[in-house]
Amino acid sequence: MTRQYCHIGSRTIAYLDSAPGDAALRTYVLLHAFPLGANMWEPQMRTIPNGWRLITPDLRGFGGSTELDSVSALSISDYAEDVADLLAELSVERAVIGGLSMGGYAVFALLQSKPDIIEALILADTRAGADSPEARANRRNMLALVDREGPQGVAREMMPKLLGKTTIETNATAEATVRRFIKQQSPVAIRGAINRMMHRPDSTALLGTIGVPTLVIAGEEDTLTPVQEAEKMAAAIKGSKLVTIPAAGHLSNLEQPDAFNHALSAFLVSL
Repeated sequence: MTRQYCHIGSRTIAYLDSAPGDAALRTYVLLHAFPLGANMWEPQMRTIPNGWRLITPDLRGFGGSTELDSVSALSISDYAEDVADLLAELSVERAVIGGLSMGGYAVFALLQSKPDIIEALILADTRAGADSPEARANRRNMLALVDREGPQGVAREMMPKLLGKTTIETNATAEATVRRFIKQQSPVAIRGAINRMMHRPDSTALLGTIGVPTLVIAGEEDTLTPVQEAEKMAAAIKGSKLVTIPAAGHLSNLEQPDAFNHALSAFLVSL
């Protein structure tokens, strides 16, 4: 696994790549949650099914990717555009596209703008709906918190929500890792992401139009996007497969990597 950098116009997109330049492999892409970066997928980088290549980009502003100076009209489709441009630059015509939480919102934006490049979908601990008025109010509070305390304040506020009860009680390493990943991010990236998520469109109507194989994953202890959200998505997507992960909260890929990797590998091998 090596961090790569792709320069497109005035943007730099950083990404992790399990097999740089290997065109013979099929590709799957995993998009990270808020407020982490591509390195949240390290446990998945360690378990790659034969014949596959995993690419995990840092979304705009996160990790090693740049946020553009003009941040007046922020849209969740910015993230989708970066993913599409990165794949084009790497000569990847079609890929399995997955995302967790905010990464899932970017997947829906990509489904809207570039459906032809999507071979299959993975929707983990995410939801199709837009923010409720209450969620928007919470995001505005988070913006104020970023201004007051920076990434450290965001980490303190979000930790109890990002991790499940079991992880908090039994896995101090996961908690320390997630806290470190959050503190590595810039206030600009966090602020940009909050604004993009707050104003993202409702993608519920897209679910019934999905015609590619789809895996829906949910941590059983996820309180941010409860299992019911995953069940609703899976029911609306024809032929989709739903996997719930015991003893995991919102960051199911980090909290129970073995169970997450098993579900992911079984899905990829079936394609």
